[in-house]
Amino acid sequence: MTILHRNDAASVATLTMDAPDRLNALSDAMLAALHGALDDIADDTSVRAVILKGTGKAFCAGHDLKEMQAGRQAEDGGAAYFKDLFDRCAALMLRIQSIPQPVIAQVHGIATAAGCQLVATCDMAIASDDTRFGVNGVNIGLFCSTPMVALTRNIHRKAAFEMLTTGRFVNAREAQDLGLINRAVHADALERETQELATAIAKKLPAAVRYGKESFYQQIELPTAEAYRFTGDVMARNMMDEDTDEGITAFLEKRHPDW
Repeated sequence: MTILHRNDAASVATLTMDAPDRLNALSDAMLAALHGALDDIADDTSVRAVILKGTGKAFCAGHDLKEMQAGRQAEDGGAAYFKDLFDRCAALMLRIQSIPQPVIAQVHGIATAAGCQLVATCDMAIASDDTRFGVNGVNIGLFCSTPMVALTRNIHRKAAFEMLTTGRFVNAREAQDLGLINRAVHADALERETQELATAIAKKLPAAVRYGKESFYQQIELPTAEAYRFTGDVMARNMMDEDTDEGITAFLEKRHPDW
């Protein structure tokens, strides 16, 4: 059974998690499928933007707890399996941000624990206004330490700590106010709004977006002066691109660029 589908149209690749009976949990198979698909997309110059969504009642409910409990049956009680699982999950999150194309989460239903981490990791996110978000592992005795990494890089520290320590869910409007998602829209408009955002990005010069995404994540962790030095070098390289020259010339000549 295929648990991840890819559909390409108009330079946008849509990845659909399709394990609704498990609420699209990040099982071993789902982690591998997502990472493999992103590797393929990274090398596909025809793709300029990516949408990640899920089928059924949820976007993603986090790790597959049944698989995790089964991992305890190993001689070491699951220690090696658990470390490997969280390392593979971290590798997936890093891959989302390292591919040259922007990744947009199209979120509905619930996004919990590692599913909320997935939303926070994507470059952008649009959610239906009835979506709920939580890092609620603490409710079952498992603090969401790895989801915390992405969460705290998106929202205010005190709000993140409250979510992590209480397991409290936030709705889509609050998630937008906190900075976890770009915007909340009516459920009927979710697919259209997400597609419009992806299409707008896909119309831009791919090289410019590639420069931008790579430098965005590198500069954000640097001290201000160092960040300016780094991004100055990036912009200088971007200016040397022939298509950038065409874009600026076209703007000055009041015409569309010939890319």
